[in-house]
Amino acid sequence: MLIRSINKRNSKFVIILLTALLTGTLDATAALLWNYKIKAVIIFQFIASGIFGKAAFAGGANMVLWGIYLHYGIALLFTTAFYLTYPFFYSLFRNKYIVGAEYGLIAWMIMNLLVVPFSKIGRGPLHLSYVIAGMVILIICIGLPVALVADRFNSARKNKVSGSK
Repeated sequence: MLIRSINKRNSKFVIILLTALLTGTLDATAALLWNYKIKAVIIFQFIASGIFGKAAFAGGANMVLWGIYLHYGIALLFTTAFYLTYPFFYSLFRNKYIVGAEYGLIAWMIMNLLVVPFSKIGRGPLHLSYVIAGMVILIICIGLPVALVADRFNSARKNKVSGSK
């Protein structure tokens, strides 16, 4: 029902926002499951520590909220970028699943090789098991959902244009 109403309104903003909510929730859930021995509070404080440093771990609920806000903000940025560049990547790979996998790998590289090292968290050791798990999580939780949604709505748009000729 919701998908049909979005199709009718053809609102990229709503599609991107809902997809970001989905990807952020999937990624947060995966992080919580992967780190099941660590309290959720600490995971979101860790995210907040990217900006606030070690003070995030003493900040309580305020820092947890900052961590959640930052997590969904990052999910929105990746979702927006990937959704808008989908036609370009699809023209290169011609397969929405390969595009989704590429998006997940790109998201991992940006976060782990650029964002985290230049944040107040800093560069840490890269253990192969965590690298592989992180890549798989981002492929499944961000790359594939964005590629599937973008493919659906770009295909719908293409069909409208070609059907009206």
